[in-house]
Formats: sequence, C-alpha cells, structure tokens
Amino acid sequence: MASDCKSDVCIGADMEILSARLISCSADFGALPKPQLPEYAFVGRSNVGKSSFINMLTGRRRLAHTSATPGKTQTINHYLIESQPDPLQQLGRGSWYLVDLPGYGYARQPMQQRKKWEELISHYLRQRSNLLYTFLLIDSSIPPQASDLAFADQLGNWELPFVLIFTKTDKEKQRVVHRNIHDFLQYMQERWERLPEYFLASAVKKTGRKEVLDFIQEWNIRFQAIA
Repeated sequence: MASDCKSDVCIGADMEILSARLISCSADFGALPKPQLPEYAFVGRSNVGKSSFINMLTGRRRLAHTSATPGKTQTINHYLIESQPDPLQQLGRGSWYLVDLPGYGYARQPMQQRKKWEELISHYLRQRSNLLYTFLLIDSSIPPQASDLAFADQLGNWELPFVLIFTKTDKEKQRVVHRNIHDFLQYMQERWERLPEYFLASAVKKTGRKEVLDFIQEWNIRFQAIA
C-alpha cells in the first residue's frame, strides 16, 4: 500500500504490533489507567469469540484468556499495545490501549453480579474521555440475537461511535454467514438512519486483522493530531 504522509503524519503505513501486555484489571471506574493514550474497547455477547479475536489481532496466542465457560472476563482489562509506525514519527513506535470489557449475557452469573457489570460498562463507555471507538463483536455463525441488537441500539442512544465486527465467519457455510450478517444489518436499517461501519473476521483464518488495525491506526493519527 502506498504511503501518504502529510505534515509528518504517516497515514498509509501498515501497523505492526511490537508488544502487547496486560497492565490493569479494574472492577471500579476510578481504578482505570490515566486516560492519556488513544483507547479502543472490545465488547460482545458471552461466547462471541472476543478473546480469540483479541489474540489474533495482537498476534499473541495467550494474551487474552480463552475459556469454554462464557462470561470469564469480569473486569475492565487494559492491554498496553506498542506498535509501528508512530503516528507522529517521533518515537519510532506508538502506544494505545486495547480494552477487553465483560461480555453481556453473563451466563451462569448471579443477577447482582450482572447488574454490577452493566453499571460498570455503562459508566466506562459514557465517561471514558480517551475512548475513541467501541468494537461490538457479533457472532456471524448464528441468526441475529436480540441482546446484540439492543446493545447496538444503546450505543446509538448514547451517541457513542462504534463499529461492528462479525466474528466466526469460518464456523458455518458462507451462505449461512452472509444471510446472518445481512439479516442483522437489515434489522438495524429498519431503525437506523445510517449503519455503522463493519468488518468480517475469523480468528482461525486471521481475516479482518489488517482492516481493523488500519482503522485503529487511522484514529491513532487523529488522536495524536489533536492531542
């Protein structure tokens, strides 16, 4: 891909992940890292394949813990990612936060715990000043789920920027996957004036990785330009 550099900000270069490490597991909004870096949250229904996608995106097989038990993530987990190129080409590398949020659905969790998580997620999404985008993960191997559509609507009601990532595109026949995605977007289109951007992804085939990293790189550049 050709490079397009203006005012010392390199827009066209592909992102390379140099390091990724867990730096914070917060059960309280006040315990979050200082909001000094661009930040991207990943959220989805329990068992949507979020941990596998995060590991694929960062190129670290065991960064986010995968489990056969849905609802394993119970805190707001911040991963510090260092990547190249640095948007301003000053340090040789750029830093940003990837945030793993508890899944909604919360299988086998007490109602009180579910309510606590819902309040924590709501507070985080609405109050975190450096949160640039939320990535809402949707399981493309199954028909549209009411909980996913409701969460997307809530993000819209809060006027929060988000994109969709359709996961598990390798788990079913392509005609089934395409139908599920089409139906999900059709449901949204019935009550949305404009649909959010979306990506297709498979942690197994590593599809969608470049597109999502390119998207993050673009917003890292915008964050640095106005910081």
